[in-house]
Amino acid sequence: MKEWDMTPPPPSDLGDHDVFRLGNHLVGKRVALMVTGGIAAMKAPLVARSLRQQGAEVVAYVSSEALRYTTTDALEWSTTNPVVTRLSAYSEHLSDSTPFDLFLVAPATYNTINKMATGIADGVITTTLGSAIGRMEQGKSKVLVAPTMHNSLHNVILTESLKKLKAMGVRIIPPREANGKHNLPDEKTLTAEVCRAGSSSALKGCPILVTGGPTPVPIDNVRRIVNRFRGKLGVKMMEEFYLRGADVLLIHGDGGYLPPKHLPYVVAKTYDDYYYKVMAELEQKEYGIGIFSAGVADYKPEKTLPGKTPSGKKLSLNLIPTVKVIDEVKKRFPHLFMLTFKYQENISHNELMEIAYHRLNSGYPAIVANRGEEVGANGEQIAHLVTGIGESRKLIGKQAIAVGIADYFEEVWRSR
Repeated sequence: MKEWDMTPPPPSDLGDHDVFRLGNHLVGKRVALMVTGGIAAMKAPLVARSLRQQGAEVVAYVSSEALRYTTTDALEWSTTNPVVTRLSAYSEHLSDSTPFDLFLVAPATYNTINKMATGIADGVITTTLGSAIGRMEQGKSKVLVAPTMHNSLHNVILTESLKKLKAMGVRIIPPREANGKHNLPDEKTLTAEVCRAGSSSALKGCPILVTGGPTPVPIDNVRRIVNRFRGKLGVKMMEEFYLRGADVLLIHGDGGYLPPKHLPYVVAKTYDDYYYKVMAELEQKEYGIGIFSAGVADYKPEKTLPGKTPSGKKLSLNLIPTVKVIDEVKKRFPHLFMLTFKYQENISHNELMEIAYHRLNSGYPAIVANRGEEVGANGEQIAHLVTGIGESRKLIGKQAIAVGIADYFEEVWRSR
């Protein structure tokens, strides 16, 4: 850690209660954050702000037990709304005039889960949840529960209650397991599940396969040839589809960068492993969309050397071309809607577009083309989503590229 020079922080346009927006997946959504009496209640203000980072309006409902671990001031500051600690003549449990789209119970204790399942309504949380389940049955709201408790409290009673709630339509968010306890997942994971539950995207439930990252080829048991792409854009795209509720999987090349654990992905260790995983996945499941952003190796050694090759001597390698994975996919799975990527260097923009158009003419419906020389004012990646001759969208920055691609597929899927 370097020595702090004790200068003030740089100025910001954000006010004290504002949050830095990460997305718009909960814009226009009202979320009731139901805080029950577990130690994890101390994280509720962070959860509230994370929900707001996706555009949600959040109102906290908090039990008297939960106030042992958090405070009304912290929750009011983090939500910017009054905190509901008791039911009054305003009938806060019904919220008919300003209804909630989503109810998130986080943390959800043993006591609360079992009361929910048996219909007990004896306090601000359980009474509100009784109404929430009724709204859920009418198709007006979604209810999500994040169980947290010590392992000895996970007994047959809890299991039956969770099964009953799931059968009703309540979304049970898997806990983070550590040290013999069901722990509250981090706020980004909770927010992702709320986004998925509240999504009205045309892509909700759509099976989408995304590939990203490098596909190393081994020289021997220790050394390998790998390109410099790490797969961050692939992760951004997969996350964007995930938040929109798509049934998405990322096949991620082994390049030292790993996606967040709550997102669905598998790692491909080598080019051969990548090829096998892509083909096997497409054979086992009928995907509607395939997005191929992986930096696939174009060459590999003719022979992989055994063990570890001694250092200090000249080493000659005979490289042979690899099979073009996207061409194989196109041939074997003709009904898959494919988006492929084309990266070039030392060419003009017009030359890049000509290459993209050539690929369109060969039967690929959409291309993302970019060149190393074209970057944004702050060094951001710039890409062009090409969907027809003369039809392209310029996208600046990995997040904007991911959102732009997802928006494009929403347009395509709505028109089907």
